[in-house]
Amino acid sequence: MIQNGIEPILQSNSRIPVVTFNSTDEVETILQRLIYQGVNCIEITLRTDAAVASIKKCKSIAPPDFNVGVGTVISKEQVKICMDLQVDFMVSPGSSAFIVEEMQNSGIPYLPGVMTPTEIIAARGRGCNFLKLFPFNIAGGEKAIKSYSKVFPSVKFCPTGGVGKNNFQDLLDMDNVICVGGSWLVK
Repeated sequence: MIQNGIEPILQSNSRIPVVTFNSTDEVETILQRLIYQGVNCIEITLRTDAAVASIKKCKSIAPPDFNVGVGTVISKEQVKICMDLQVDFMVSPGSSAFIVEEMQNSGIPYLPGVMTPTEIIAARGRGCNFLKLFPFNIAGGEKAIKSYSKVFPSVKFCPTGGVGKNNFQDLLDMDNVICVGGSWLVK
């Protein structure tokens, strides 16, 4: 199963909000705001001391069909945290051999990140067809995605970093974009 079955999660969630919580007090309000917008998933970054408690809270109050994912996964220890929390998916800003191996071995659906053609080739060599393009705006934006469609026709991207309300729909209209990620959904 490619990337532990990430494809259905990405297909059913065209907009993935990337959220960094500084306090668990923010979780319920953000969750309600996302559900009101018709968004049924969240990627909670592991960038603050409140991240793990926020993931736990989100999982405890989210509806059963809501996907709670974890982002900024960059170490074996963080993959273990995701396993312990029984998250629905993991996202990494990179795709090094060790992080892809750890994510694959976890059994949790995962989305590794890339920025360059060399990284895309390496990720493909590790069996990854679904990739986070991060940071999208620095990686070449829409021009890069258009170029990659010809060079890497089997790859589907989730651009993140520089995606917002003014460009997300144009990106979703591209054949090699399966979904988009960003923080604009909670601002």
